[in-house]
Amino acid sequence: MYQYTDFDRRFVHARAAQYRDQLERHLAGTLGTDEFRALRLQNGWYIQRHAPMLRVAVPYGELSTRQLRQLARIARDYDVVQDGPFKGQGGYGHFTTRQNLQYNWIPLDRSAEVMELLAEVDMHGIQTSGNCIRNITSDAFVGIAPDEIVDARPYCEILRQWSTLHPEFAHLPRKFKIAVSGAAEDRAAIGWHDIGLQLKKNAAGEVGFQVFVGGGMGRTPIPGVEINAFVPWQQILVYIEAIVRCYNLAGRRDNLYKARIKILVKAEGQKFFDAVNAEFARILADDTGGHEHIIPQAELDRVAACFVDPVAVVPTAEPTLDTSDPAFARWLQRNVHGHRVAGYRAVTLSLKRVGIPPGDTSADVMDTAAALADQFSHGELRVTHRQNLVLSWVKAADLPELFQAARAAGFATPNAGLLTDQIACPGGDYCALANARSLPLAAEIAERYQDQDELEDLGEIDLHISGCINSCGHHHSGHIGILGVDKDGTEWYQLTLGGGDGTQLAGGTVAGKVIGPSFAADEIADAIDAVIDTFKRERLAGEHFIDAVKRLGLDPFKTAANAVRVSTAKA
Repeated sequence: MYQYTDFDRRFVHARAAQYRDQLERHLAGTLGTDEFRALRLQNGWYIQRHAPMLRVAVPYGELSTRQLRQLARIARDYDVVQDGPFKGQGGYGHFTTRQNLQYNWIPLDRSAEVMELLAEVDMHGIQTSGNCIRNITSDAFVGIAPDEIVDARPYCEILRQWSTLHPEFAHLPRKFKIAVSGAAEDRAAIGWHDIGLQLKKNAAGEVGFQVFVGGGMGRTPIPGVEINAFVPWQQILVYIEAIVRCYNLAGRRDNLYKARIKILVKAEGQKFFDAVNAEFARILADDTGGHEHIIPQAELDRVAACFVDPVAVVPTAEPTLDTSDPAFARWLQRNVHGHRVAGYRAVTLSLKRVGIPPGDTSADVMDTAAALADQFSHGELRVTHRQNLVLSWVKAADLPELFQAARAAGFATPNAGLLTDQIACPGGDYCALANARSLPLAAEIAERYQDQDELEDLGEIDLHISGCINSCGHHHSGHIGILGVDKDGTEWYQLTLGGGDGTQLAGGTVAGKVIGPSFAADEIADAIDAVIDTFKRERLAGEHFIDAVKRLGLDPFKTAANAVRVSTAKA
């Protein structure tokens, strides 16, 4: 993991002290609500439906057990409602699809204390909100995946440091998200980001980036498009600066819904590409205005030195494991993943449990996960795009012992990638922007599909749920996507099929298509059942759900789902 320098620590502690001063002035009435709003957002503090919400950055998904225990402490001591109608709520964190952690119940007058606690363990909420470059995300298996071309972590870290409080990009037309992948398989969903970066090597073995721009979900889901096939790694900050500068100058500020870079790219096309490449060339040619952003080899080496294997990790012979226990065998197949180091595995700790919203993790569960990581993963975990945790350095010989410990702690649900490994945003239960609740629907689906044999028979299905068009649950990229909509103050849900997050199984970055009118809250789970039943009836031997949707088209699924609406109306 990246190790903070003295400068890094002074920086986050100074930021926490600055926030404390701003908060105290606001609470004293000398700093107005509008002025304070911009300042709190820059540090990750929102005002949600019932209470403040804090978003904590977990850059490219890496967490130490020291950090996770501090997050548990904050959940236990600060995220609990002491009085009022919500007394007793809280005590947990929510892992998001962008590798962050959110708290939903921390009182604003205690928020400065939380920022100081985060700084103690080299964490913060800087730029997890606002119209700026947000948390840099990557593949949850970055640095350990067997299909990795280049370890993306050093580049992610350099990007994080460069973009943090960048004065030119602090007030962009809209929020801006960057994802980086260094593997053959895109597990970072780079095509759904404002900028997506794919690390590559050219014929000479030199490292560079394939650059995609203009991806995004929301009201207008648009996959990113390639703007440059190969930017040398030394020049990537300059190229990103050229993109963001052109967006900053030409992006719309008169319409919130048309302010994202995807709208600019769609409207201008090659004109925008030409402007970016001209700005890139201009910066490179300007001896006084750009070469400070050429990444020196020494700086890459300095940062990369933080991302070495733990000392005790050495290649070992593959063990022969006793798989006579069906539960252990199923867990091995579903939640245990390959590793670039012989004799090692990455292991998904599933956070998907009946009765617990996707991504929600109590303080006690965080502490337990930290203990497992200390025992089995050299004190390191990863936060995944699918709202789970991953142990990244597990010795294959230790898998039987880890399975028993994970099962006892409730982490061993063997559903990684299956229907109940669903993604969901907090929705209308917490978010002031949401049109409908996500969590009760996620719970109902989880309860309906608890038969592990049935889940395995259905195979890999990505189910994503968003409570509003902002798409925090990434419904557009789900094989099955559910979007909450409002109709005269009541909750309804649109159903989409055929989306893809960039993986080979999904067929790339694809926006799902809506199948008919929306469903009432008491119809949508039955509509999902109808879609699943249609797949079971029409599939070919060994066919994945997403492939059946592509082969059959939407009509059979639409007909089945609409029949639910008709039967409900008759009833």
